[in-house]
Amino acid sequence: MHPSLQSFRPFALGLLLTAIPAAGHDFWIEPASLAPAPGAQVAIRLRVGEHFVGDPVPRDPERIERFSIIGPNGEKPVPGVRGGEPAGFATLGPAGVYQIVYDSNRASVSLDPQKFADYLRLEGLESILDLRQKRKLSEVPSREVYSRCVKALLGVGGTAGTGFDQPVGMELELIAEKNPLETEPGEETPFRLLYRGKPLAGALVVALPHSQPDAGELKVRTDSQGRARFKLPAGPAGGEIWLIKAVHMIAAPPDAKDADWESFWASLVFRAAR
Repeated sequence: MHPSLQSFRPFALGLLLTAIPAAGHDFWIEPASLAPAPGAQVAIRLRVGEHFVGDPVPRDPERIERFSIIGPNGEKPVPGVRGGEPAGFATLGPAGVYQIVYDSNRASVSLDPQKFADYLRLEGLESILDLRQKRKLSEVPSREVYSRCVKALLGVGGTAGTGFDQPVGMELELIAEKNPLETEPGEETPFRLLYRGKPLAGALVVALPHSQPDAGELKVRTDSQGRARFKLPAGPAGGEIWLIKAVHMIAAPPDAKDADWESFWASLVFRAAR
């Protein structure tokens, strides 16, 4: 296991729930290794928390829309058992860059007006604050459905193999347009944010380094082409682990019963070259 992965810190979920809105947690994929050998079997954990401090999420088949690994040999489901932790296990093929993909279906949450407003500001969703005011909803509890659209990149057998990040058809998707596993520190790395396959402009994209997630947080808004460009600094020996994340919210469609808003939470985890 990569040494920086060993330092993921456990944290009581009850404390997290009192500190931040339930729907506002970061959600990410945590493989046992981000640089496994060809042919290896890798445990895949799901994590929910804040700033790389999180709790494991056991496998829940009722929430999974898609949980798979995509590599040189195509796409395969990530198998696992109901309630299992890790949530699944992936068996790798030849060298190359692999994507682990997890899509959830909808869950619901309600927050009091002030907590909902704080969460919208934190995630850069000020336009929803304005819309709430226009709809005279600012003083009533929120009614929201949300889903997760998360990925992780594995450099199998090193990072010089075939391929890297490609669009895989998620509702909200972060895509590294340059191979971040090979990018030198300080070199610009563009990420593209797609909503239902089209570039999403003006969205807040946040980059968190595992070694210092609070002090090292980077933020950027996407341009008209949905691109957020970061110059990721050097990390500890062995390479920094990064969590790139974004949230998008819309007025709830008619099929989202008993909800005023629908949100989509995207994240991308990878280990930079150094």
